Amino acid sequence: MSRREIREQIFKLLFRAEFYEERDMPEQLQLFFEELDQKENKDTVYIQTKFKEILSHLAEIDAMVNQVAQGWKTTRMGKVDLTLIRLAVYEIKFEEDVPAGVAINEAVELAKSYGTDDSSSFVNGILAKLV
Repeated sequence: MSRREIREQIFKLLFRAEFYEERDMPEQLQLFFEELDQKENKDTVYIQTKFKEILSHLAEIDAMVNQVAQGWKTTRMGKVDLTLIRLAVYEIKFEEDVPAGVAINEAVELAKSYGTDDSSSFVNGILAKLV
């Protein structure tokens, strides 16, 4: 899988986590990877590891987003937009090998595919303020 495809799969997994209790996630992970096409073991390990790392930093990520999102708190944001913002913030703040511009661009592109008509500009605006 390409980096973009891997990022998209992490987004889908993070989005799924919004709808399940923590105790249900092991089963959801299993179902997710059973449904995943063209998977290589190294990709599934990377996706699962990054997913867990993002979840472990979720409170910190949300606090950063809430500081810059004027008039919008994470509790009011659409789940697609919030999930994309969380993924990008994680990459910007916790991964040295992902340039901020790349993380923002990838989040905006995914917002165009999965969000509303306004999602890409909303995601871009929040992430630009954060950077």
